[in-house]
Amino acid sequence: MQWMKSMRWAAAIALAVVTVASYAQWMNPAYEVPAYHPSAPLKVSALPPILSGRQLTGPNFRYPWQVHVYQKAAKVSSVLYQLPCYCRCDRELGHTSLRSCFEGLHGSECSTCAKEGAYAYQQTRLGKTPAQIRAAIERGAFESINLDNE
Repeated sequence: MQWMKSMRWAAAIALAVVTVASYAQWMNPAYEVPAYHPSAPLKVSALPPILSGRQLTGPNFRYPWQVHVYQKAAKVSSVLYQLPCYCRCDRELGHTSLRSCFEGLHGSECSTCAKEGAYAYQQTRLGKTPAQIRAAIERGAFESINLDNE
C-alpha cells in the first residue's frame, strides 16, 4: 500500500515537471529578444549596403515615408546594426539586426521595421546611445512614430 502511494506521488511530480517544462518552452520565444549585434560593426563598408538612390523607386516605394525611412536608416547604419527588429524577421528572413531590414525591400513593406528605423534615427539625433535606443525599442517606444510624418 505504501508503495502505491509513493508511485502516485512520483507520477504526480513527473507530470508537474513535464507540464512546467512544456509551458516554459512555449513562453520563452515571446520574451526572447530578436537578433542584434551588441557593438558597432568594425567596418560598415564590409556590410551589404542599405538601399539608396534609384533603388528607392518602384512599387515598393509608393509613399514618401518609405523613401525617407531608408534615407534616415543610411545615416544611422551602425546604430541599426546594434538594434533588434521586433517584426521577428530574424526568424523568418534570417536577419541579424534591424539594419538587415534596409539592405533589401523588407523595410519598405513592414511598418514595424520602418517605425523602428525612424525611431532609431530620431533618438540618435537626440544623443541617445544604441543601448538606450535598444531598451526603448524593447519597451515599444517606437510605436509612437507616425510614418505619415516621416
